[in-house]
Order: sequence, then C-alpha cells, then structure tokens
Amino acid sequence: MDNYRLCDSEYRFMTIVWESVPINSGELVKLCLKKLGWKKSTTYTVIKRLCERGFIKSDNAVITSVIPKERVQLEETEFFVDRTFNGSISDLVTTFLDSRRISQKEADKLKKIIDENMR
Repeated sequence: MDNYRLCDSEYRFMTIVWESVPINSGELVKLCLKKLGWKKSTTYTVIKRLCERGFIKSDNAVITSVIPKERVQLEETEFFVDRTFNGSISDLVTTFLDSRRISQKEADKLKKIIDENMR
C-alpha cells in the first residue's frame, strides 16, 4: 500500500484543504491562522512539504488536493486496526461497544453493512 499517512498536524491542515479546494494560498494562510493558530511561515512550510509528498499541488498559488480524504482515512483506519487490534475488525467493534450502547437503527445499519461485505 502506498503511504498516505499524515501526522496529526498535517491531517488537520489537509482537512482545511479538503473543505476549501480550490483555495488561494493566501486564503489558506488566513484559515490556518484562524483554525490552527499557525503563522504564515508554518503554513507555507506545510504546503511545500505536502506538495513534495504529492498530497496537494500549487498552481499559480491555487492549492488543490491530489489525494482524496477517503484514501487517507482508509489507510489511517487500516493502520490503526492492524496496530491496535492485530487486524481484527471484530475486536475493534467489541472494544468499542463495551464502552457505549448503540440504537437499534445503528445496529440494523451495521448488520446491513456486514451482510453486504461478507466474503
């Protein structure tokens, strides 16, 4: 699998990008100051780094996303399940449900998802 993993600060930055694309880099700087408390130099450093890694591109100071949010979420989820639950989805669900209750509607939705994805 390709490496579409981001550190926490990069992920928060990318969330802003995914919600705003296409966005002028100057506007992105303003959003990062407001939402992340970042200085202009920090934002431009992250833009440069994520352009080099192929997550975003900058064309005439307009930032667009190259890697979709869903792709990053998938890799992050797979990494978490593999590391924390030795790859076991059932252990993940069991641990999660041990700490909270779900509604019948949510249970029905989960059952439907499971039924549709059985191999």
